[in-house]
Amino acid sequence: MVKPEDTLPDRSLRAAAQRRGSFVQTAKAVAWSFFGVRRSKDQEQDLSTINPLHVIVAGIVGGLIFVIALVVLVRAIVGSGAAA
Repeated sequence: MVKPEDTLPDRSLRAAAQRRGSFVQTAKAVAWSFFGVRRSKDQEQDLSTINPLHVIVAGIVGGLIFVIALVVLVRAIVGSGAAA
């Protein structure tokens, strides 16, 4: 049987959303996650300081930038005739 105190309480989510980590720090953490390499010390620091809402926004923005960059790259290669 799961007790209410065993689940993630609402106040923990609110406390996480009140973290004062900068958006630049969050963007760096998301960029490192796209690359797939992160030191455990830095990861622990990120988990304790960055705002989860910033992570969501930075992840969406980073994903959009990645997709747009791929589309531009493919169009440039196809347009140059190098793909023929």
